[in-house]
Amino acid sequence: QEERMVRDRNLLQVQEHEQPIMWKVKFSSGNSSQLSNQCRNSVQGKLLITDELGYICERKALLVNGCCNVNVPSTKLYSCDSCLPNGCCSIYEYCVSCCLQPSKQHLLERFLNRAAIAFQNLFMAVEDHFELCLAKCRTSSQSVQHENTYRDPIAKYCYGEYPPELLPV
Repeated sequence: QEERMVRDRNLLQVQEHEQPIMWKVKFSSGNSSQLSNQCRNSVQGKLLITDELGYICERKALLVNGCCNVNVPSTKLYSCDSCLPNGCCSIYEYCVSCCLQPSKQHLLERFLNRAAIAFQNLFMAVEDHFELCLAKCRTSSQSVQHENTYRDPIAKYCYGEYPPELLPV
């Protein structure tokens, strides 16, 4: 337990402000991390899954290699179906798929360059575009107000630069 406390304390230590943040995120079409036709995917969805190539499919259309079956008519590439123009979505898997669009790379790079020091350790751990989208789309303290109320209770999964607007009190 003591080792865990020391490790957690080290994770919370902030780097010098003058030292540039060294992001490890790689943006490439087809994600170079893909090995021998295997795909990583968003895993947790009960009904939907997004694979690292940006396809979203029903769980039953997931192939044994972890990729969505692109021959199933309901499988879509880079779908933003449940997403608003601000980059917030009502369904996590659509958030990840939409975030994976190559056109979102510039937005994500801008976000990383301006990321608050508080998020530095979280986003420094991601290795590529897919991992960044998984992390960005998860709900975070930026998605809530008053610690227990979603800023937007419908579109709470966000990849955009800014959190949803605060709701009136």
